Amino acid sequence: MDRKQILSEVEEMMSSYCKGCFVYKHYKNEKGRRFAHRFCINECTVGEQIKKYGEKLSLSQS
Repeated sequence: MDRKQILSEVEEMMSSYCKGCFVYKHYKNEKGRRFAHRFCINECTVGEQIKKYGEKLSLSQS
């Protein structure tokens, strides 16, 4: 998988699932932006997948 393809897939995932996410909005209002962001990265399945793509990108640059 090349860099452009990975970035394209991440953008597609974010536009499909992350934009307008009610869970993020709820946590942002209830517990703050930092908590909501941490939830997205560590616990959300979409965030975990994006994190894996990021690891692939960092490996391909090395």
